[in-house]
Amino acid sequence: MNSLIILIISIPIIEIYLFIKIGSQIGAVTTIFLIFLTAFIGLLYARYEGFNTLRSGMSQLIKNELPMYEIISGAALAFAALLLIIPGFATDFLGLLIIFPPTRKFLLKNISKNYSKKVKEKKDFIEGEAEDIEEDNDRKL
Repeated sequence: MNSLIILIISIPIIEIYLFIKIGSQIGAVTTIFLIFLTAFIGLLYARYEGFNTLRSGMSQLIKNELPMYEIISGAALAFAALLLIIPGFATDFLGLLIIFPPTRKFLLKNISKNYSKKVKEKKDFIEGEAEDIEEDNDRKL
């Protein structure tokens, strides 16, 4: 919970810092133009990659296979599009990293590897015995 609060607070601070630094170097109008340009190009590319993922998922379904990677990849592309819509250079950079297939595969592989390790380490089992109890038909509730 604390890391989520830190993340929510730190993202706008990083974005404002980058706006000031980049804006002082290239100018305010150019910075605003660059923000809109990266969002527009990123959304077009996300749409293109989304259609490729959809096409790949359909071919998996035709083969009677579960398109698990395509489902996760589609969710990652939707998240990347959201990051590109949010104004800022850091979120645009992260969104573009997620959109490109090689980096998306690398990120998804690392996340799934970390998640599978946590699931394997978490072995909370409750052992017990079950006993069937026949209820009395005469008993009223």
